[in-house]
Amino acid sequence: MPIVPAKHVAIIGGGIMGVSTAVHLLRAGASVTLLTETQLASEATGRSLSWLNSAGERSGPYHELRMAGIDRYRTLFAADPTRQWLQFGGGIFWNAAGKEADTRARHDYEKSHGYDSQLLEPGTLAAVAPSIDAGTVPPAAIFNPAEGWVSLPDLVEFLMAEFHDRGGRLVLNAGKAAVAFDNGHATGVTDESGKVYSADAVLVACGAATPAVVAPLGVQIGNASPLSMLVITKPLEHGITAVMNTPRVAIRPNPGNTLALDHDWYEDSITEHADGTFSILDDVVQELADEASKLLTGNPNLKPASWKIGYKPIPGDGEPVFGELTKAPGCYVAFTHSGATLGLIAGELLAGEILTREKHPMLATFRPERFS
Repeated sequence: MPIVPAKHVAIIGGGIMGVSTAVHLLRAGASVTLLTETQLASEATGRSLSWLNSAGERSGPYHELRMAGIDRYRTLFAADPTRQWLQFGGGIFWNAAGKEADTRARHDYEKSHGYDSQLLEPGTLAAVAPSIDAGTVPPAAIFNPAEGWVSLPDLVEFLMAEFHDRGGRLVLNAGKAAVAFDNGHATGVTDESGKVYSADAVLVACGAATPAVVAPLGVQIGNASPLSMLVITKPLEHGITAVMNTPRVAIRPNPGNTLALDHDWYEDSITEHADGTFSILDDVVQELADEASKLLTGNPNLKPASWKIGYKPIPGDGEPVFGELTKAPGCYVAFTHSGATLGLIAGELLAGEILTREKHPMLATFRPERFS
């Protein structure tokens, strides 16, 4: 069967990867059916720290892709800097006490390839982040002034307005969908009830579930997705503008004068139940909030308002997985840890590949076949 550029695309996944790709496809004139297991942004997109960055050490191609991703957010930000859900207030990082040499090595690495990185002491950090209790900061910390953050559920809502304006078809509560495959080519998507949505091409972009969805096609993708939690605090006047990554808590500003908190030290405290739900003791959630309170001037009494738990999408080797499956032509995947930073650029590049069948060079090292 001859393979032609897709005119109708079915997408499994209502997170930022699926929604972004859908909108870019619609902008190019394709028709799109977007299917979600339950609601939009119900999985990792709804519980992401969503720090926009390329800090630390990673491969050259991954860094370049992340920088392009930040660029797209800069463009969106410039169109309306007043949006509460997308801001650029920088990023702050420090290691545990006694590991200042590691912090300085990270700073040197960032500077070596032109990443905007400032090495600060507690006294000088106060000049860029006055809401941080300087007494909690070790002798060396890093400030990356060009970084930012986005509230992904708000971004998804923003993009879905355009999705509907451009005539996209949204199918909510489709259950666990599968790729329909016939005569050596992806032909659409089958929802949990057995209904088939025919398409010229399919994108699987359902976070940590992506490897399981493509496994029946004979494709193996490494999956290292851990359990994670995002906590949203009750509103307070906190003055935090930068994303903070510290040894015991990560903190991000959030719309409505709230804070978003996460980390990984409490993973073993999460219980996964037989019905697929998760739970954690309230005391553990409060402990995370208390860790955040220690870092803020005046140590305010932070109270959790809500929290969400689930799997954080991370491919087996930590690098993104993008592109068409050679074993299943017409089926594409998007599976990455950096869904927030890459959300806009990945949707743009994948839409281009789906519609033109021309592989973009920026995705060359991220092909699914590397796990074969």
